[in-house]
Amino acid sequence: MHNNQHRAAVCGKPIGHSLSPVIHNAGFAAAGLTGWNYTAIECAETELADLVAGLGPEWAGLSLTMPLKEAGLRLAAEASPTARAVGAANTLVRRADGAWRADNTDVAGMVRVLRGAGLNFRTPVISVLGGGGTARAALAAAAELGAEAVTLVTRRPEARDDLAPVADALGLRLAGLDWAGAAAAFDADAVISTVPKGAADHLAGTVAWRPGTVLFDALYDPWPTPLAAGALANGNPVVSGLDLLLAQALSQFEQFTGVRPAPEAAMCAALSAAAGQR
Repeated sequence: MHNNQHRAAVCGKPIGHSLSPVIHNAGFAAAGLTGWNYTAIECAETELADLVAGLGPEWAGLSLTMPLKEAGLRLAAEASPTARAVGAANTLVRRADGAWRADNTDVAGMVRVLRGAGLNFRTPVISVLGGGGTARAALAAAAELGAEAVTLVTRRPEARDDLAPVADALGLRLAGLDWAGAAAAFDADAVISTVPKGAADHLAGTVAWRPGTVLFDALYDPWPTPLAAGALANGNPVVSGLDLLLAQALSQFEQFTGVRPAPEAAMCAALSAAAGQR
């Protein structure tokens, strides 16, 4: 093995549609990092520990997507305070001693895209739809943005119970709302939708959009979702899962390579081109 060969990858299942290789490889090229290569690896939750244990010294880091974010945190030797509070990691970085450090760059990514969309209040009112791993990151982003309470809309009450310790760790009050009452959650400064494709479509016709409410919809294929289309038609600022995909990748790139800042313009252009071909 030559020391100038470095590898990274995104892992998850399914993974075939991931645009992460496009983003990171464009970043390597723009930063002049020859010998760096980023691929996609299909990996189930039960397979992650063996996969990571078998990675050679040329491996600098992994991006983790569904369903690996909780498992990734468990097998790391060290974790950032953000990853610990959220209970999920989307990033594993190889330390000098060969062990792995876990981080969650979804949180900084969400903060970045929401601020970019104009969410700059001191104590914003934020609602989160969904109770999975992305919702955990959304709670941490809300705390970082200055929110004191978050309205959490879930289909299952147990999902709210699962997230209660996360809210506690972040110093957030959690107000629960059942899925039937979801439309009420849109009376907020920002609504973060983390639910799967189709799950929020029925809300598009019932939501009364307030001027200035920012919608962040974590989906991006197909785009716009009915919910995003409704917000856009009303003139509300909207950010997509594609915006988050780029924002969370910037911090991963910097941690994998040590190059700061990441070449955002080149990474953004490559992502836009690839997404446009879908």
